This record gives sequence, C-alpha cells and structure tokens, in this order.
Amino acid sequence: MPRKCVAQIRFAKFQMGSHQEPPFPVWSCLSPAGAGRLVLSAPDRRAWLPGEGASSVAIGPTVRRRRLGSELRRLRESQSLKLEEVADQLGLAPSTLSRIETGKAPTRTAYLTSMLEMYGVDDSSQRQMLTEMAREGHRKGWWAIWDDVLPTGFGIYVGLEAEASSLRVYEAQVVHGLLQTEEYARAVMTTVRRRQTAEEIDRLVDLRMQRQEVLLREDPLQLWIILDESVIRRFTGPPAVMRRQLDHLCDASNWPNVTLQVLAFSSGLHPALNGPFAIIEFPERFDPDVLYSEGVTGQAYLEEREREVRARAEAFDLLRATALPPADSTDFMRTVAGEIS
Repeated sequence: MPRKCVAQIRFAKFQMGSHQEPPFPVWSCLSPAGAGRLVLSAPDRRAWLPGEGASSVAIGPTVRRRRLGSELRRLRESQSLKLEEVADQLGLAPSTLSRIETGKAPTRTAYLTSMLEMYGVDDSSQRQMLTEMAREGHRKGWWAIWDDVLPTGFGIYVGLEAEASSLRVYEAQVVHGLLQTEEYARAVMTTVRRRQTAEEIDRLVDLRMQRQEVLLREDPLQLWIILDESVIRRFTGPPAVMRRQLDHLCDASNWPNVTLQVLAFSSGLHPALNGPFAIIEFPERFDPDVLYSEGVTGQAYLEEREREVRARAEAFDLLRATALPPADSTDFMRTVAGEIS
C-alpha cells in the first residue's frame, strides 16, 4: 500500500450514496485530504443499490461516472500502467480515456471489460459491480433535454450541482443562478447569449429555474454565497426587475439552508480578484470536492486537484471573514433596493 494511503476497514456506501451498512467490509485507501479510493474485498452488489436509509440527495449519473472513473484510474495506477499505454491498447485517444477517468464521459462496456482484464480484476462480483456503475453512468440526467442550448461543459456542472450537498460561491458580476428571479435571469441571458433565439433563451431560463429545486428538496442544498457589492449595485434590466431581485435575495437570506453575505467595496483588495468560483461538496466524503469556474465565453472549468481546491477554500474563508455579516448584508440589500426608483 502506498505510503500516502491509510489502510482502513470501511463499510461500502460507494455506488449510490447509501447509508445502509452492508454485511462486508472493504479496504479503502485514503488520500491526505480524506478522499476515499475504493478497493473491494468481498463485494455484494446489493449493498451498492439504493434502499431504505439512503441519502435523500439523489445520486445521479454524473457522480456515478466520477466514482467509476476514480476507481478505474486507481486500478490502472496499481498496475503501473500509463494512461497513454492503456489508451493505445483500447484504440482510444488519451484525451478520451482521461475524460472517462475524470468522470466527464461514460465508458462503453467493451472498453470497461478490456480495462478490467488489463488491470487483473478477476473477482466476478467486483466486475459486475463496476459494470453496473458504467451502465448507470450512461443514464441521462433530467437536464439532458437542455443539452443543445447549454454552454460547453456546463451540463457536467449542472449534474454535480444537482447531486451536491453544499455549495460555497463567490460571485462578482451577477447574482448566482440558484438565487435569480425569472425576469432577472431572462435579462442576463438576453444580454450574454446575444446570438441565441428567443426560444433558446426561454429554454435556458427554464433550466435555471429548474436548477433552483435543489434549494427546496427534502434534504436541501446548503448554500453559502458571497456577492460582491457590484452585483447589488449593477442594474440588470429595468429598475423594477432589479428591485424585485434584491427583495428576493433578502427573502432567501432568511432561508435556513442559505447564508448570504455582501463583500463591500470598502473591503478593498481580496483573494478572489481573479474571478468568481464555486466549491461543490457531496454527501459522501469519498466524493472529492470540485472547484468550478467559468471562462469569459462561458465555458465551464472543473478542477479536482486537492491543492487547487484547498487554495480556493482558503480564499473563500478569507472572503467570508471580510464580507459583511449575514444580517448586515440583508440590511444593506434592503437599503439599496429602497434607493431604486
């Protein structure tokens, strides 16, 4: 076992996020950050399926693909095989195999079978379980009907957001999508997506409203959001639209699962001057946090490297220590809303 790993008996709650304790232990190899890598010792496929006691946060295809990819990468590395070597034997481009291992793309059963043979996975139950994960990873999420209008890579983010347990966000330009009113969202989309038709804008707004269901589900997403003062001050649409948006933010700040702060201009320089970001966390600790940011043209960038995620987490901690306290932030937004004529 590698020096950086800690051998530890854990009960398998891997495939579907189940909190039921299966009748067998597994070995997990933990990174220094505590992100588990699964190695099955005596698997039972039923323990990987949802049942009573399962987390109320639905584990969908996006997280399943990430889990399968993580396990395939671990298996490859355990055989001291380079990604390029495996890709060559499969007849795939290295970039395609990389997308499979990072959970950004599903894998075909034929490719999975070949990989398991290369990696020496002989246990029939383990093979069956990984095959089931691959099959589940091919399922389309509820957001798939919007794929034709989504910016490049954004569908992956929507899937992660839908399956997350908490989200820490810093926004510098506009209100985060989860807290936008419909008319504010339409004003933003119409301005940013200038080449899209009115019908496409309608569909993007519908998607944005649907995403907000994560805040209302039985086990709601825990959202901690920091808005730069420019977000509060910048008019988006007619004055009435902006006033209603600020009123909505004030209301949302009182929801038990939402913490909202304003980073005032008077705070000066801060560690997020390089742009907005979000840190996505999941119900199970072996699903590592994901850092999300956007490029100027709207592409989504997902980062899972521990160092990068930790750096942004530290930046977020500094931001919330500098920003106005939640109650003062709400008062500030009410004051700004009252100034809009």
